Amino acid sequence: MIVSRAPVRFSLGGGGTDLPSYSREHGGFLVAAAVDKFVNVCVARRFQNNIRLAYSETETVDTVEEIKHRIFKAALKMMGLERGLELHSVADVPGNTGLGSSSSFTVALLNGLHTFKREFVPAESLAREACQLEIELLKEPIGKQDQYIAAYGGITALTFNKDGSVEVERLPLRDDVIDELESNLVIYYSGVERSASAVLKEQQKTIVENKDAAVQRMHRIKELGHETKRILLAGDIDTYGEMLHEHWTNKRKLASNMADSTIDEHYEAARKAGAIGGKLMGAGGGGFFMFYVRAAERRKVHQTLLERGLRPMRFRFDFDGARIMANFHRS
Repeated sequence: MIVSRAPVRFSLGGGGTDLPSYSREHGGFLVAAAVDKFVNVCVARRFQNNIRLAYSETETVDTVEEIKHRIFKAALKMMGLERGLELHSVADVPGNTGLGSSSSFTVALLNGLHTFKREFVPAESLAREACQLEIELLKEPIGKQDQYIAAYGGITALTFNKDGSVEVERLPLRDDVIDELESNLVIYYSGVERSASAVLKEQQKTIVENKDAAVQRMHRIKELGHETKRILLAGDIDTYGEMLHEHWTNKRKLASNMADSTIDEHYEAARKAGAIGGKLMGAGGGGFFMFYVRAAERRKVHQTLLERGLRPMRFRFDFDGARIMANFHRS
């Protein structure tokens, strides 16, 4: 039995510029952080010569072609594994909540299957394979940040070149900066789970057609990604909180279904209670909020969001990336 895990992520600045509709024309840049919420995949040899999958549903099939779960199916075909396997998936956070859990699952699954085949795969190859599976094979309308941050971990700057290549730079932040970020960033679950696909498809269409100066907005979001890197390296954390609000207002206008009136009301209530800035994670439409709140205002913001039915989530940053947690492989 093999236990593989990969972290989910927070986009700290520049999120969305990894989408191919933008990055292939202009290049993208963002800063993302892996956090200590994981997608875990267990891979075990099965006595019967068939395949059993356990996730939110359970499947027992005789061939890979019969599998309903698209990522399980594509990964097994990619790895050339056909029978005699049991695969389980358990996540610390629900799917469709803007934390990139689908790509974290893909990375953890591929790492586990490689380990099952006694193959070591470095983070770069693992991220590239996950992108190939999700974007090229399954045609998901997503970018590449989730796969790379899940594979590498840490607080990391990612550059998305026009040719499709990705440059990875782990930011050498001071310990006190990391501690202050962990303290001042607060995460709340909106209670809304929604697939990012619809939001991303509209966002990409808006960028391609340059509706409402969408490309110029994306240019500014990319600049905010670079500013995020400079601010964090300088340790000027309160300035980062102020920048989050501008990031939200720019990204908010890229898709009509990115937020509804309730989401906007949650955001404004947090700001009135003392949050400097914030954003919805991922493409939007629901999922998790991230707010920047100084210590003096934290209790008031917390009480305000609790009264609105939002649920807090504690976190720490994760610097390990994709890992094999247990390996009891036998011939």
